[in-house]
Amino acid sequence: MTSAVSSLVESHPEHSGIYPLEEGLDAFAARYQLMANAERTLDIQYYIWQDDMSGRLLFSAVLAAADRGVQVRLLLDDNNTMGLDHTLSELSRHKNIQVRLFNAFSFRTLRALGYLTDFARLNRRMHNKSFTVDREVTIVGGRNVGDEYFGAGDEPLFSDLDVMAIGPVVNEVTDDFERYWESHAVQPFSKVVDIEHEAERAAASLPAEWLNNPQVKRYLQRIEASSFTTQLAAGDLPLTWAKTRLLSDDPRKGLGRAKASTLLPQRMLEVIGQPQRQFDIISAYFVPTRAGVAQLLGLVRKGVKIAILTNSLAANDVSVVHAGYAKWRKKLLRHGITLYELKPNTGLREKPHDRGLTGNSGSSLHAKTFSVDSEKVFIGSFNFDPRSAMLNTEMGFVIESEPLATSIHQRFISRIRDRAWTLRLDKWGRVNWVEYPGEGDKEIVHRHEPGTRFIQRLLVRLVWRLPIEWLL
Repeated sequence: MTSAVSSLVESHPEHSGIYPLEEGLDAFAARYQLMANAERTLDIQYYIWQDDMSGRLLFSAVLAAADRGVQVRLLLDDNNTMGLDHTLSELSRHKNIQVRLFNAFSFRTLRALGYLTDFARLNRRMHNKSFTVDREVTIVGGRNVGDEYFGAGDEPLFSDLDVMAIGPVVNEVTDDFERYWESHAVQPFSKVVDIEHEAERAAASLPAEWLNNPQVKRYLQRIEASSFTTQLAAGDLPLTWAKTRLLSDDPRKGLGRAKASTLLPQRMLEVIGQPQRQFDIISAYFVPTRAGVAQLLGLVRKGVKIAILTNSLAANDVSVVHAGYAKWRKKLLRHGITLYELKPNTGLREKPHDRGLTGNSGSSLHAKTFSVDSEKVFIGSFNFDPRSAMLNTEMGFVIESEPLATSIHQRFISRIRDRAWTLRLDKWGRVNWVEYPGEGDKEIVHRHEPGTRFIQRLLVRLVWRLPIEWLL
């Protein structure tokens, strides 16, 4: 891998090579294959790592890499490690694997007790996602590790976006990982959990037998047969070469000690500047707040066309967060901002279930990206909500590429008609949800949030009157 990557990077010394990972299968294949090819180091940082088929496959790939002598550092936010202590103990006991936790819970089983005694700290989470191999290739974006993010098994598929990158930006990601790894918000797993005590049961967490599961075999066969895997192995992926910069929160934000000037929204504004013509926002959770609405309307008055795609209430897995967006819909529509709400994926076996206020941050839409003037694009973990802005640590790439930004804008426009409801105000000033069944068909207008129950809509209305927007 070293020689292939080095020759490409040397040909583009000032730019990074970018490959968007839009399909879940490709996103998993990239991680799995890169781990299989790792020679020296793996630096892995995630908010969620599920104990499911894809999560176990990647844990097994981590273990296999370590057995080959690869030095592995695994940094997980502790909010979503419930049930993983045994597996992480087994990994921690390997001489080539180090595991650390961000804002760890002292109560391992009844974690709610931790919120009661240490809410100010535990309410701040590490939402970052990065995956770096040999300090040469990195994957950064919105995806966590789990079947729902990779289209594996029977779990609902979340619409998401990562980018794989080589070149100068990989050094920035490596340095940023080091900053988090050594931060005061992070503790070694062995300081939180008695790994020797867990060891007797831990071995059962990484069995070899489950690899013979027919479902696992089918998924791995799909990976091997995919055109992406073939191109990746051959080094034939069509890369976009562009000036790329990493933006990442100071890890001290996880302790409430970061300076306001270092927070991601402020730095994004400095790097990207004010949109002049067009601003497309895709965010799983969109809670603009009064200040954010004022900024958006200020852009509209300057002639900027703004389009926003977020989850509908029917697709959202955190109903109370939806309230922080719903209260501003009429005002945004009245001032000419275009709103789209993603429909629940009709292919799902079940709708996303409500995971609470700080839950798994997963829904039918999970991507977090925006395009500015078809010139620059941000792809990362940042949602347009107060939690991302003020509480959780976040990261992402700002990519200065007109072809990539234009491509994202065009896909945004071309797919939106089928996959989302278009919102508009009727002559009485009420919000309507409009869908277009097919080419030439008459539009269907919904006067209440489609696919929802009265009690859901009532809850949203009640919540948006509460002074808790800063928590959403």
